[in-house]
Amino acid sequence: MNPIYSIWLIFWLILTPQIKPIGIFENFEDIGNPKLKGSATFDPKSETYTLTGSGYNIWFERDEFSYLFNTMEGDFTLSADFEWVGEGVDPHRKTGWMIRSSTDDGAIHCSAVLHGDGLTVLQWRVAQDAMMRDPEDEIFAVNSHYKTLELERKGNTIIFRAAKEGGEMEEIGKHEIPALGGKVLAGLYINSHNPEVTESIKITNVKID
Repeated sequence: MNPIYSIWLIFWLILTPQIKPIGIFENFEDIGNPKLKGSATFDPKSETYTLTGSGYNIWFERDEFSYLFNTMEGDFTLSADFEWVGEGVDPHRKTGWMIRSSTDDGAIHCSAVLHGDGLTVLQWRVAQDAMMRDPEDEIFAVNSHYKTLELERKGNTIIFRAAKEGGEMEEIGKHEIPALGGKVLAGLYINSHNPEVTESIKITNVKID
C-alpha cells in the first residue's frame, strides 16, 4: 500500500466519527436541542433499552426530545413493551414509537404516544413546521396505561395498536399521512415535558418487522 495513502487513511479513521449501533438501532440524537441532553443504552443480557431525555414537548410547531432510530423505507411494523422509571415530574411526559420525515425540530411525524399518566394517543404533524392542533391532529385511546405499543406503516397509512399487560392488542386508530415520503426515520423516543428535568423509560421486546 502506498505510504501516503496509509497515512491519509489513518487520519481519516481518527477524525471521522464512528457510529456505534445501540442494539438494533443505528442512530441516537437529541432533537430540537433540549437544554438537558439525553442518552440511550442497551443491555444485551436482558435485551433492555433505557432511554433518558428531556425537552419542553412534542407539540406546537417544534419538538424537543431524545430519539433512537433507524432510516427505513417501505412497509414495516414497530413493537415494544414500555415501563416508566420512577413516578416522574410531569404527568404528560411522553414515550413510544415515532415515524419522522427528518431530524429537523419541525419535521412531519406520526407518533404512538404513551404519557406518564397512562393517556395513550396517536398524534401527528401534517406539514413541515406546521402547528399541531388539539384535537384535530390526535386520536385518543378509549383506555389507558398500556404496556405494548405497536406502530405499523402500510403505504401512506399509519396504524397504532396497543395492549395492556397480558391483554389483547387493540387498534387505537389510523391516519393517512402521504407527506412523510418514502424514506423515513423510525424509532423510540422520550420527552420529559419539562425542559428542566430528565425522565427515563425501560423498553423490552423491541421488534422491527
